[in-house]
Amino acid sequence: MNKNVKLSNTKIADEFWSSYQNLIADEVIPYQEQILDDQIPNVEKSHAFANFRIAAGLEEGEFYGMVFQDSDVAKWLEAVAYSLTVKPDKELEERADAVIAVIEKAQQPDGYLNTYFTIKEPEHRWQNLHECHELYCAGHMMEAAAAYYEATGKDRLLKVMERMADHIGSIFGPDKRSGIPGHQEIEVGLMAMYHVTGDDKYLKLAQYFIDERGKNPHFFEEEKEKRGWTHFGLDPKDTLYNQSFAPVREQKDAVGHSVRAVYMYTAMADIAAATGDTTLIEACDRLWDSITERRVYITGGIGSTVEGEAFSIDYDLPNDTVYAETCASIGLIFFAKKMLDLHPDGKYADVLEKALYNGVISGMQLDGRKFFYVNPLEVNPGISGQLFGYKHVLPERPGWYACACCPPNLVRLVMSLGKYAWSESEDTIYSHLYLGGQASFDQADIEVESSYPWEAKVVYKVSPKKENAFFTLTIRIPGYAKNTKITVNGEEVRLEDVVKNGYAYLQRKWQKADMVELTFDMPVRRVYCNTKVRDNEGCVALLRGPMVYAFEGVDNGERLQELRIPKTAEMKVAVSDDEVLKGLRVLEFNGKRVHSSDELYSEEEPQSSPVEMKAIPYFAWGNRGLNQMKVWMLEV
Repeated sequence: MNKNVKLSNTKIADEFWSSYQNLIADEVIPYQEQILDDQIPNVEKSHAFANFRIAAGLEEGEFYGMVFQDSDVAKWLEAVAYSLTVKPDKELEERADAVIAVIEKAQQPDGYLNTYFTIKEPEHRWQNLHECHELYCAGHMMEAAAAYYEATGKDRLLKVMERMADHIGSIFGPDKRSGIPGHQEIEVGLMAMYHVTGDDKYLKLAQYFIDERGKNPHFFEEEKEKRGWTHFGLDPKDTLYNQSFAPVREQKDAVGHSVRAVYMYTAMADIAAATGDTTLIEACDRLWDSITERRVYITGGIGSTVEGEAFSIDYDLPNDTVYAETCASIGLIFFAKKMLDLHPDGKYADVLEKALYNGVISGMQLDGRKFFYVNPLEVNPGISGQLFGYKHVLPERPGWYACACCPPNLVRLVMSLGKYAWSESEDTIYSHLYLGGQASFDQADIEVESSYPWEAKVVYKVSPKKENAFFTLTIRIPGYAKNTKITVNGEEVRLEDVVKNGYAYLQRKWQKADMVELTFDMPVRRVYCNTKVRDNEGCVALLRGPMVYAFEGVDNGERLQELRIPKTAEMKVAVSDDEVLKGLRVLEFNGKRVHSSDELYSEEEPQSSPVEMKAIPYFAWGNRGLNQMKVWMLEV
């Protein structure tokens, strides 16, 4: 098993991701803080901070929001922790400390922490695991507590969540009350607590919730019968929705609510790495293959149907009614990283990268003030966001949501990105992502210069901590890379001698100022879909490097469905001079537009004429007003 690299041992300094992290630290985190405190007019009300103040007895009022409103505060605090590591900010830390003090006051004498039930229904605690997200909220706050402790050394929130974990462990477990979360997350949170404290009790409780799931597929039905009341009115018989239809080790396909699924798979992989449980590893492998071979969008989006925000069936990947929740792509990244920790293989990092550069950052406006919940691959104004079956597919990003899980989730991921770029074992350093900056390991310090994702040139400057240090630097080579070349101090390496499972293993006695350079061609690639995906037959998608490209009406005129990409079209890569998209690499080429008669139906064959076409990185669509967007285009 590889060990995680502490975020404090990494620093990102490159053109692409530094701008994101600076934007989030300077603008997005304070903006979300104001939203959580109801200070921003004309956006969806949150009231999340106020709920904690009310639960703490610091002010009068009623609970407002979703039953899981507490989780927004948890994810914001986790993002703050990572931000303080990346970009220290004394005032932000003081404000976060003040929020934590309120959370501590809101905790009940027995360790229980949940504002909804403390304020509104104290008599119903732990009666509705199916719908009411007590364990889910606890899991997110545990992640925040672990992150804040690592970032600041302050254990106030950690102590709060240790008491909450002890409270949960006093109720649920072997020889105690049976229970599983309706929305998996507690397992991830407990593992985060385990990693920072080293206390096995958190690992064992996480194991319990994973092992217990699916043992009794009728658990939620029985729970409902016992309590006699509902919250949302979820169907307890729909065991696919929350993956409780069978024990996790027997599950073969990714089914149900996509976020719940990948959070659970993340915990499974983490537990498997900590325990060496081969049956759990085998289950993770099967579920990974189910997602990545048959149920994932080219953007790294997962969950193809609004019905249950869920996976549907193999090869069902519609573009205009897609769900592809931002949180789901983030969860897929969590899962991918834990699989990398289990066994380094380029296939995991390729998916991680695909989701990161496409399905995740598409969830935020370039100015950091608006957010997507759903990430479609096609939008049509007048239909998307308006008509039945399309109302969830918004053509423009709103400022906030009643269910605001995605915006702070995106922020916590991007600010912790350094942890996803690297891992290490006793004698090996792994580079998974090409992020410019510095990283410190047991064996060496490494400085990275990167022009990625726009150009494929990455330079590693290695400074071993001991003279003649013997270790392996392992660098990922993307599955899409063409004409890859690696040199060490200017001398080319025979790739066939060092490449295994998508990684180049460079083993040697390292000297100070040793330099490794990775280059590969980055042409525009035409990617075709399996013909079993009915929506994309006859179409092509354009990719360059990790980026998926999309067409917008603002660049290509109305009725994108009339455009065709010729098989012979030569793609030109250009630097955008658009005010909003300045600096991004765009694709320009000569295409075709078909014209039909004005009649609804005609025997007259449509004619075509040449037209200039432009595609932009998918993540940047929707930043220039309401217009049509399309990823998959017909090829002629």
